[in-house]
Amino acid sequence: PPGITGELYLAGEQLARGYHARPALTSERFVANPFGDPGTRLYRTGDLAHWNHHGHLTYDGRTDHQIKLRGHRIELGEIDTTLNNQPGISQATVQLREDQPGDQRLVAYLVTTDEYDENTLRGAVAHALPDYMRPTAYVVLDALPLTPNGKLDRKALPAPTYTPTTTGRTPRTPRE
Repeated sequence: PPGITGELYLAGEQLARGYHARPALTSERFVANPFGDPGTRLYRTGDLAHWNHHGHLTYDGRTDHQIKLRGHRIELGEIDTTLNNQPGISQATVQLREDQPGDQRLVAYLVTTDEYDENTLRGAVAHALPDYMRPTAYVVLDALPLTPNGKLDRKALPAPTYTPTTTGRTPRTPRE
């Protein structure tokens, strides 16, 4: 009914048959269409939407932790998985932060073990992920903050301290 938020599904002749060489993801996202002809499918977009009272579809956000950063759609879970599979990491999560207006950055929050080495981690992440999916800061915590329900408390994750990764020339004039 109008005003009720639900997950957005797409259907029609323009719909792809699935993801190339990814049958597990295809079966998860492309589901049988109970409203169409036999054999047709619906695509689960992962978007939330509702019909407003004027009959227009309104976007309400995502069902997962997908974000858009500098024109790229990024599934934060993919970065989490990459980090969690590295030696020296017992828990990891990534968050998009905008601590200064207009400056969005991916920040990794880590709970580490004795094997943790930041240079090794950065190298492994650089090998496994494209540039736009690499965190710009790594914050090591004793434990990830949790809500009373035991879920990750994303609002309690601290702002990172950014340190310059390269040395360069300082500005020569106030305008620079």
